[in-house]
Amino acid sequence: MIPGFHAVREGLLNPEMQIHEIWIENEKKGSRLHDMLYLAKMRGVPAVFKNRQELERLAPGISHQGIVALGGEFSYVDTEDLLRPSSDAKSFRLILAADHITDEGNLGALIRTAAFFGVRGLILPRDRSAQVTGKLLKRTSGAYFYLPVARVVNLARTLDSLRDRGFWIIGAAGEGIESIYDFDWNRDTVLILGSESKGLGRTVRDRCDALVRIPGKGTVESLNVSVAGGIIIAEVMRQRRLKENP
Repeated sequence: MIPGFHAVREGLLNPEMQIHEIWIENEKKGSRLHDMLYLAKMRGVPAVFKNRQELERLAPGISHQGIVALGGEFSYVDTEDLLRPSSDAKSFRLILAADHITDEGNLGALIRTAAFFGVRGLILPRDRSAQVTGKLLKRTSGAYFYLPVARVVNLARTLDSLRDRGFWIIGAAGEGIESIYDFDWNRDTVLILGSESKGLGRTVRDRCDALVRIPGKGTVESLNVSVAGGIIIAEVMRQRRLKENP
């Protein structure tokens, strides 16, 4: 289930996304709807008009904006798919790992930010973590089409494997010694972001090659995990862009 105008539009524009049909609220009108119907026709996807109650039953508690696409099951990738060499030999790889982030809103915002900056992919633990749901897809506004997401049974063991493949394992923590602006991000990196309440778990923290922090000057002690992730990713890309184009 793909709810919301932006997410459905991105799905129709992505030829790899399987969409069976689109449900549209009867009362919907306007140019955005005409654009959506045109894209659906070009893809050969049936558009079915439904009443509000039927849409609410399909997507309970989700702000679907009166449009929902029914597609194939979301496909998680294997971690091996995240490790392919970059098409640009000068570019370093950046992979995100979410250490038991449970809030779908935070995870959705992280996915959108990571897709915007061209992050290689995201790794999620199978248990005690938010997963890809309709509500999360709505939050990403279709950005999840462009960010491969892997789901693993044991995050710590996966980090060990990635280190063996040449990645630096870097954790984000408020008590980190090194500032994100002083750390050298010009290396293949796995950036780990901890849960909203507990931060990085012990087994994950023990596997980090370094802990970095975002320096602040205000009285607020911490940042929302999705905001913190966006700040760090932006700094990573800034440093890398500067190195490639001094």
